[in-house]
Amino acid sequence: MGTVEHTLLRLATAGSVDDGKSTLVGRLLHDCKAILADQIAHVKTVSEARGGDFDFALLTDGLRAEREQGITIDVAYRYFATDKRSFILADCPGHVQYTRNTVTGASTADVVIILVDARHGVLEQTRRHLAVAGLLRVPHVVLAVNKIDLVNYDEAVFKGIAKDVDQLADQLGIADVQAIPVSALVGDNVVERSEQTSWYDGPTLLEFLENASGRIDVSGQPLRFPVQYVIRPQTDDEYRDYRGYTGTVASGTVSVGDPVIVLPAGRRTSIVGIDRAVVTATSTAVAERPSAVAGEAVTVRLADDIDVARGSVIVAADASPGTRRELSATVCWLSERPLTVGARLLIKHTTTTAQAIVTKISGALDLDTLGVIDATGLELNDIGKVQLKIAAPLAADPYTSNNITGSFLLIDAHDGWTLAAGMIDHEEGEPL
Repeated sequence: MGTVEHTLLRLATAGSVDDGKSTLVGRLLHDCKAILADQIAHVKTVSEARGGDFDFALLTDGLRAEREQGITIDVAYRYFATDKRSFILADCPGHVQYTRNTVTGASTADVVIILVDARHGVLEQTRRHLAVAGLLRVPHVVLAVNKIDLVNYDEAVFKGIAKDVDQLADQLGIADVQAIPVSALVGDNVVERSEQTSWYDGPTLLEFLENASGRIDVSGQPLRFPVQYVIRPQTDDEYRDYRGYTGTVASGTVSVGDPVIVLPAGRRTSIVGIDRAVVTATSTAVAERPSAVAGEAVTVRLADDIDVARGSVIVAADASPGTRRELSATVCWLSERPLTVGARLLIKHTTTTAQAIVTKISGALDLDTLGVIDATGLELNDIGKVQLKIAAPLAADPYTSNNITGSFLLIDAHDGWTLAAGMIDHEEGEPL
């Protein structure tokens, strides 16, 4: 993997109930010295009162009270750092009914840690979490075979589970899976290498995380700049003729002088200025820039006074995706209300929100065979293929080419609830 500079890594954890996910996260944070002394003292007191050893799960079970009260559980984010890099950890609930939160946590992750109980092997949730990681094109998957101490550190058990997951990963197109035998309770191979697994010569969990590369650099891809806001000050000062278009560069690089196309209108123009706010403790100023790269929030100025609004996308003139009013896509259905053909929804794509109708449901993913089965509808947590007709043209790329302009949300037009996360297929369609 090579040496990685002190950069940010986003990771998500996923696993079935009682696989020890909370204990693993607690052990990782504790051994990285990312827990305050008063928190450790509190957990120690509670653990002793219960008559047990130090319960690492209590370090991360801040949502337990909410769960017991019936309050909706979302993804819990935690921040920690080592001498080598910083981390944002998305801790996703393990119950089947919370798979939708795994989609949320994994959608921006560089690494997904999937826990498997060494005693139980691959379960339905393991397959589901691997499918989500594969669909979202997460760069790295860590298979943490937990509770290895409870199977007497048996190498054959570990290798059997790793082989099963490797076969699933091949079917799902997951290129990088690192299997690690761990005991979250004892601490084996979490931060410190275990003497009990002399047969294992791979990295500890922390070693892997400290050296894993992040998501693919999209600055070399074609320019995609979704317009979020139009700036046109109504003043009499030097900015009275100013007209700028604010947003975040989704991919590629934008430079002064670049020829571009504004979609969906299809008008050609060029970039004449790039501005970025410079904020200090006492003032805010605007600084001109020669260029901006993916991830930067800037305001661009165009050579021509053309019709540009929120939802427009400024793209490279020589690599335009064109626009689509019909999409074939793979969706993770996140609602308790089933999806049926003919459903009228809202689609949220980059900065555009438009009406959409489901014209076809082509099938659903069978988690046992990882094949596609016929389906007339999608239920909560189903992963399926649908076709949509959109009321407004979208500047959309396939998800495999661009995970920002290739992704979308489906929203209930009446109450605003998010119903599905979607990934756009190639025009000719792709298998699940």
